[in-house]
Amino acid sequence: MSRYHSDGKVYVGDLGSNASKQELEDAFSYYGSLRNVWVARHPPGFAFVEFEDPRDAEDAVRGMDGRTICGRRARVELSNGKRLRGSMRRGAARPFHPEDRCYECGERGHYARDCPRHRSSRRKRSCG
Repeated sequence: MSRYHSDGKVYVGDLGSNASKQELEDAFSYYGSLRNVWVARHPPGFAFVEFEDPRDAEDAVRGMDGRTICGRRARVELSNGKRLRGSMRRGAARPFHPEDRCYECGERGHYARDCPRHRSSRRKRSCG
């Protein structure tokens, strides 16, 4: 048994901007049944893979960390279970600052997840 609590979710980092959901599903389904695969787009470079069984997630971390995934040497680790806002790649989330700019429209005062200009297009993209 792992010394870490696992909810079956795996963080996959250092993927670059061309990672695809299908490639991740193909690579990680070897270790067990997948519940969900989510690939970040804004900013790109990371993903989360959720397994039905947390033990499969632990096996995937041992087997896939440092391997080439989507053409890049990926970092694979158990997710810490925290939902971060803002910078999700490393460290803790930053608090909101009114001078921060939206990734979608470039305006200040909101983040991309709250962008009024791109709300409908983001919903369509998240389905695939």
